[in-house]
Amino acid sequence: MPIDYSKHRAAIERLYTDRCTIYRYAGAKNQVTKETKQTPQPVQINQPCRLSQRALGQNDQTAAENNIRYETKLFLAPEIEVLQGDMLEVTRGRDTPAGWEPVAPARKYKAGEPFLYVTHQEISIQRKEWA
Repeated sequence: MPIDYSKHRAAIERLYTDRCTIYRYAGAKNQVTKETKQTPQPVQINQPCRLSQRALGQNDQTAAENNIRYETKLFLAPEIEVLQGDMLEVTRGRDTPAGWEPVAPARKYKAGEPFLYVTHQEISIQRKEWA
């Protein structure tokens, strides 16, 4: 007898309080110069997800810069295609009676290889920005 995973998936998806937009490089033709350049194009917009911290941040402070690096994990529905190297823009949020609202500015991440389950997928993502 097969297992019905619908209740497990519903329980996991109740934790999806964040939203992500997935970008992938694609050719875009400039109408003036007729030149085609690879630019990031959104392939999935405002998808429900859950951002989870995987490791504490490393502070590479120097006299000239403060380089922020840390890894996090993204939980997402299994049917959403994410490729290793995709760029993700994730906005932390919460559900309110009036609907979803952001609680922090969006941050940009780079996707690692997704690990698929029947109920969800986990993607190791890494943020590398300058403070």
